[in-house]
Amino acid sequence: MKFEDLLTEINGFGRFQMMIICINFIGRFTIPCHFLLSNFIAAIPSHHCDISPLDTAGIFWNLSQEQRLTVSIPAQEDETPASCLMFSQPQFHLLTNSTNTKELPVVQCQNGWEYDNSTFISTLATQWDLVCDSRGLNKVVATIFFVGVMFGAVFFGGLSDRFGRKPMLLVSYVSGMVFAVASSFSSSFIMFAVLRFFTGFTITGIIIVSTVLSVEWVDIQHRRLVCVIDSLAWACGSTSLSLIAFSVRDWRWLTVAVTSPLLLSTILWWWVPESARWLIANGKMEKAHYYLHKCAVMNCREEATSSLTNENLSSIIVSDGEKKKYSYLDLVRTPKMRRLALLTGTIWFCVATITYGISLNITGFGLNLYLTQFVYGAIEIPAKLSIYYLLDKIGRCKTEAGALLLAGISLMINIFLPRDQWVGRTVVAILGKGLSSAAFATIILYSSELYPTVLRQNGMGFNSFLGRLGVAVAPLILLLDSTWGYLSQVTLCSVALLAALVAYQLPETRGRYLPETIEDIECTGKNVIKHLETLEEAERMTTNRK
Repeated sequence: MKFEDLLTEINGFGRFQMMIICINFIGRFTIPCHFLLSNFIAAIPSHHCDISPLDTAGIFWNLSQEQRLTVSIPAQEDETPASCLMFSQPQFHLLTNSTNTKELPVVQCQNGWEYDNSTFISTLATQWDLVCDSRGLNKVVATIFFVGVMFGAVFFGGLSDRFGRKPMLLVSYVSGMVFAVASSFSSSFIMFAVLRFFTGFTITGIIIVSTVLSVEWVDIQHRRLVCVIDSLAWACGSTSLSLIAFSVRDWRWLTVAVTSPLLLSTILWWWVPESARWLIANGKMEKAHYYLHKCAVMNCREEATSSLTNENLSSIIVSDGEKKKYSYLDLVRTPKMRRLALLTGTIWFCVATITYGISLNITGFGLNLYLTQFVYGAIEIPAKLSIYYLLDKIGRCKTEAGALLLAGISLMINIFLPRDQWVGRTVVAILGKGLSSAAFATIILYSSELYPTVLRQNGMGFNSFLGRLGVAVAPLILLLDSTWGYLSQVTLCSVALLAALVAYQLPETRGRYLPETIEDIECTGKNVIKHLETLEEAERMTTNRK
């Protein structure tokens, strides 16, 4: 007897499952807000040197702001004031004779900077003067956060396989909220960077634990629907971030605002069930019976509770060893598991790199950054709704490979579009963002179906680790444009095409039972997943029972 048979009897997609999905939706909403938060809190507004020390004679009060800048700040090639240089002495003759200013003596800013507060009240750059020579620290903040996410994925992936999904989900909720709020009260950049690391480290557990928990509680027919709903939480959070950031212009309060949904998630956690699959795999039959009985009652299938005996539950999974503890080493001990980990890990790294390489470049196309963020988030909704149809129609493998291939082509097109055609470049970038988001949503479901129950959380943790490594690399790839204007786009395009090729090597999982043990992976010949029963057969069994 397979677990899917039991789920069919007690309704594998009823009110019980909808409760889990809705609670997870709230927790997942805040994740994209934090992942993309640096687009706003680390933004660098227009600025120039503080020119007040040059007014030793006290005559600046008689000049307009434009005249003050003319005599104090050298002009750039586009005639705007320089951001990091100032004249060593006021050049009053420039008011009447705008001669070549290149030969005039200039110095670095001596007394800080003045910032344009029309867009932001406060950002990290204005708080700690992260401009000019320190400008790169704004990108470093994003990388530090994603390094924390990367290590957190390994931490929560391993511990949730050992201690259960539900306890680690609570740990992620509470600790993520505490570190995020604490970071908004940082008194120094170093303190903020450390707290952002731990924020990323802790909130990443919400992603990998909630995804696996949702997939393990639904039947085969509704796994793709759950994938789409979970990914729509991401799209909603990404879209809402632009609206929240537009309303809250101070970086401290913006951080608190995007973290606040975790308080509600922590309260609702009490209604989150433990994974019955995990409980059975770890020999905890009484708790598994409790949650399965609760599921049956809530889904109005009380008549099915008679089959929920310890004997029946014990026969669902044949363990590789009695109460064996699994670790990340089990991902590489056997040949087919090793190949599976290599393929999925490569795809996660590549997909994350291109997705965030596009997402973190909201100022690179000439549009208002709030509008760009809103459109980037909004395009994910139709992209992810489309995969609901494609996952069933053409399967996981072709959907993943196709989305990555088209994303790579979009990036390639932008390489050849002139930079002054910002409308065309933005449209192509938005299409690439939608395609990469569809690929990301697909690989999350795909990976959870490929790994066996006893290693699923470890596998997702390993993949998430490599995915977050790709995310951490993405801001650094964008810095390559300082070497050659199109180098970042060439790099992202190459990564997308490589991922498409790798994705095509994975086996199809459409309509197949989730593997339970490592033996299900290793003892199946050519296919990685044991094709125990097709979706049509499962549907026919359901019809017969009715």
